[in-house]
Amino acid sequence: MTKTIKLTEGNILKTLVALALPIIGTSFVQMAYNLTDMIWVGRLGSNAVASVGTAGFFAWLAMAIILIPKIGAEVGVSQAIGRQDSEDVKRSVKHSLQLIVVLSLIYAAILLVFRKPLMGFYRLGEKIERDAISYLVIICLGMLFFTINPVFSAIFNGAGDSKTPFRVNVIGLLLNIVLDPLLILGPGFFPRLEVKGAAIATIIAQFLVTMTFLAEAKKRPELFKGLHLFQKPDIKRIEKIIKLGLPVALQSAFFTIIAMIVARIIARWGALPIAVQKVGAQIESISWMTAGGFQSAMSAFMGQNYGAKNWHRIYKGYFVGVGIAALIGMIATIVLYFGAGPVFFIFISEAAAQPYGLIYMKIFSISQFFIALEIITSGAFIGQGKTFPPSIVGIVFNALRVPGALILSSTILGLNGIWWSIALSSVLKGLVLCIWYLFYSQKIKKLL
Repeated sequence: MTKTIKLTEGNILKTLVALALPIIGTSFVQMAYNLTDMIWVGRLGSNAVASVGTAGFFAWLAMAIILIPKIGAEVGVSQAIGRQDSEDVKRSVKHSLQLIVVLSLIYAAILLVFRKPLMGFYRLGEKIERDAISYLVIICLGMLFFTINPVFSAIFNGAGDSKTPFRVNVIGLLLNIVLDPLLILGPGFFPRLEVKGAAIATIIAQFLVTMTFLAEAKKRPELFKGLHLFQKPDIKRIEKIIKLGLPVALQSAFFTIIAMIVARIIARWGALPIAVQKVGAQIESISWMTAGGFQSAMSAFMGQNYGAKNWHRIYKGYFVGVGIAALIGMIATIVLYFGAGPVFFIFISEAAAQPYGLIYMKIFSISQFFIALEIITSGAFIGQGKTFPPSIVGIVFNALRVPGALILSSTILGLNGIWWSIALSSVLKGLVLCIWYLFYSQKIKKLL
């Protein structure tokens, strides 16, 4: 018996919340992998955190690769279900899985070949670079498991079943929580692998998640039976998936590249601010991970209703999403501003890092509502197959972070000017994308 939620009927708020809560839980599980690593790696000092954080940019860049088949799966499955086209559901599943396997292997190979110049770009010192390379190599060897799991999650989410991905990912997290201290610090007879241990623990956990997803797939014949994954793919279907997912993937890749350039600017102040920024971003991600859960729910909701041509629910659903974004943003702002010190201390206890972390989190507290607004509005666009607007807005305003960081950091603001550049660009992204959707929604209103 499946645990799907019918998205084309019923109370919109209750439907979105019911679908989003397990997705949010899954997002927190994914974040918890990184937080668990940071907590234990943080015990090794800021240099180790900087190593994992630097290598982590390239694992983060993999999200751009994942997004192409992930968007294809989520939108393709949800819209096909809305049209009640069971064969098209399976075609979307098959080609999304085929695409992620190929893309992940190519990306891992590129990182392995160019690992030394990529790490050397940051000029953080021989020890940090050596540890970062070790971490990156291990992640590359398990890249397939790291990348295919979000696609499995997207397939289930698009079908209205967000509980299965949550349950499966929790299993992986529990294993990661157990393995991290054992492999990083090496108590008892366990080897002390430090940074390498964090990477090994993550990949083992991701492998378990993949195996569990495969077991769950056997229980869902309406999604996975008769896929024939080793058959030659339909090139037109692959092109359709790429056309749908590429703008979002480019936005994600560009976002990561900009973040890497900004990190290079931050490095002028030494390794400590990089570690602070890495940890601060992980803490701040609590709000955008929550919004991200509602983005996936909104995307699936819009997709199924778009396939069913249920224009009234599409129009009303967005404004329900804006209300959700307002609530998320308000809570996140309060927590980040007033709880900055105690929360940051959990991850880095070095006294020298505390002033940096406190200022970082207070500056970013102002942008939380706008980040949530941008994310949920993106979900509304994506579910209807309109991936260009959120992508172009993200690319343009993320690009402005580099000159903004250079200009503001050269003033009396110093390092804080970089934080202000990022925060203000987030405010602008949320405002501009929301205004764009409001204009677009007038076309939907005419169909009511």
